[in-house]
Amino acid sequence: MAKKKGKIIVVGGGLAGLMATIKAAEQGISVDILSLVPVKRSHSVCAQGGVNAALDTKGENDTTWEHFYDTIYGGDFLANQPPVKDMCDAAPGIINYMARAGVMFSRTPEGKMDLRLFGGVKKRRTAFAGATSGQQLLYGCDEQVRKYEAHGLVKKYEGWEFLSAVIDEDRVCRGVVAQNLATMEIHEFKADAVLIATGGPGVTYGKSTNSTINTGSAAMSIYKQGVSFANGEFVQIHPTGMVGDDKCRLMSEAARGEGGRIWTYKDGKPWYFLEEWYPAYGNVVPRDVAARAIYKVCVEMGLGVDGKNQVYLDLSHLDEKFLNNRLGGILDIYQSFQGDDPRKIPMKIYPAIHYFMGGIHVDWDHMTNVQGLYAAGECDYMYHGANRLGANSLLSALYSGYRVGPRIANYVNNVDKSYEDVKSSVFDSQLKYEKEQLEELYKMNGKENPYQLHEEMGDMLRDNVSIVRVNKELKATDEKLQEMMERYKNIGLTDTSRWSNQDVMFVRQLKNMMELARVVTLGALNRDESRGAHYKPEFPKRDDANWLKTTKAFWTKDGPKFEYEDVDISLVEPVERKYNVDGRATAKKEA
Repeated sequence: MAKKKGKIIVVGGGLAGLMATIKAAEQGISVDILSLVPVKRSHSVCAQGGVNAALDTKGENDTTWEHFYDTIYGGDFLANQPPVKDMCDAAPGIINYMARAGVMFSRTPEGKMDLRLFGGVKKRRTAFAGATSGQQLLYGCDEQVRKYEAHGLVKKYEGWEFLSAVIDEDRVCRGVVAQNLATMEIHEFKADAVLIATGGPGVTYGKSTNSTINTGSAAMSIYKQGVSFANGEFVQIHPTGMVGDDKCRLMSEAARGEGGRIWTYKDGKPWYFLEEWYPAYGNVVPRDVAARAIYKVCVEMGLGVDGKNQVYLDLSHLDEKFLNNRLGGILDIYQSFQGDDPRKIPMKIYPAIHYFMGGIHVDWDHMTNVQGLYAAGECDYMYHGANRLGANSLLSALYSGYRVGPRIANYVNNVDKSYEDVKSSVFDSQLKYEKEQLEELYKMNGKENPYQLHEEMGDMLRDNVSIVRVNKELKATDEKLQEMMERYKNIGLTDTSRWSNQDVMFVRQLKNMMELARVVTLGALNRDESRGAHYKPEFPKRDDANWLKTTKAFWTKDGPKFEYEDVDISLVEPVERKYNVDGRATAKKEA
């Protein structure tokens, strides 16, 4: 085992954080992992359908170039192309690495890696482990991390919440301040570099497919410390969510990839509208296309099942043994919460808030505009442009960790000044600030219920900043958000003398969710075009002349300030996306 050479902090124990930990520890770097929950309960565990890589075990002549192009094309050309190309080139090696690490990928009778079809592609490219792919990958990464724990290079702090980064007068990150959620003690953690890998912020929208820990609070904390947030307006609405009273539950895109069909009744007969409207892709059109189609059928045409905003996702025509083998995990979820057996009765689904293509702005080595502060996984903006292809999320999480780990190690090995040489006042100042903020929370004794306030905000965002966006409604939404931020100052609970640990955490995170809601809403208001998941009927066309740009939001006390930077399109030229005809445009340039 290599000698310790420096120290980093990884905030978040999902796939991106664990993979970065592995790659940094390989270089002899000491790692502290801070996680809200036990790392095996990180939100990566909820991913179902699989992970993309051009393995071509089906003999379809798939290539990493085609994977790259499908990703750029599916993302409506908003992603910087060189890092996406690097990710797709690395994907087969990452999958093979995970297989060697013990992940039990589903295989063919011949022992080859099995692949399934996902949306926005025409070749089977998605490796999977039944319908629990995220869980298997997460557990596989954690087993590798535990090896380094045993050697003393890695230490986990589970049940800790990140509060803020420690940034010195030279704008260099020197550590973090975090809170133990069991004891409520606040501590500083010193390090040569920090990686934020805290996942997406779907809970900002209230009901979503995300876990309750996915508030985006950590990303907003460093946003308020001067880190820019990119492409916040691009929020993926997954077309096949099971709507519940408490939250939405994902019915994986794998269900469509394995032969599931979406339909509703029209003129008294089953109508397979995706197959009629998009014959080249049928039920596996990209998520933004499918979500808008379902919205149109339910909201605009009034053809939802039982008069509600829902359509059928039908698997009942497929063999039961096949379904149990390939999709058993999600079928059990549906049956447990809905009561019907989807092997026999079509599932009822409707689009649900699912994933943020936007996130913390980073360079191609995943460093933010603060030296020594990095971000990876869903909380960064890098790889998906305006719309994420299904099964590219697990890949981007693994790859971003795989890439950033060695980059952080190199940075740490060459840092000018170790964290041990930083004057104590730098840490004391941030620690004092966070303790004062906690005391202010304890003093809040107003009449506003934070959970009711959050519910109101989520309902409003899902109504106005979701599948269809209208400028008048976006303006009204931001005005209402500002009113809610004033109401926040009057928060209290029924028994203000007995705040629970969970209440304190939620109220603190709610403030950050409100900051993010303004970034999303105003980013959408500014972008007068339709691109990927961002759709405005007033501006139905993509506008490359004015909007082939990355949005960058910066925090100010008066609300987000926006800047825009050009997207790198050096490998393929943008073309119009078309999913309703056979064939599709091909790349005009080769790398």
